[in-house]
Amino acid sequence: MCLAAPSQITHIEEGGFMAEVESFGNKRRVALIMVPTAKVGDYVLVHAGYAIQILDEEEAKESLRLWEEILCSQNS
Repeated sequence: MCLAAPSQITHIEEGGFMAEVESFGNKRRVALIMVPTAKVGDYVLVHAGYAIQILDEEEAKESLRLWEEILCSQNS
């Protein structure tokens, strides 16, 4: 099973091929090769170090809410 996590782009490196994204307070570096039109502030789905899809803000926030609900239920 493959999972893609929603994250928000916080910085795009010079050249535009790599970005820093944030999700639940965690930052990581991802490749933008599959979403070349992505920009700072966009939400993207991240899988295996690659941003694979740009999400609209409402879709991203709903997805993050569901992820948080799942994570909280696992910790209780």
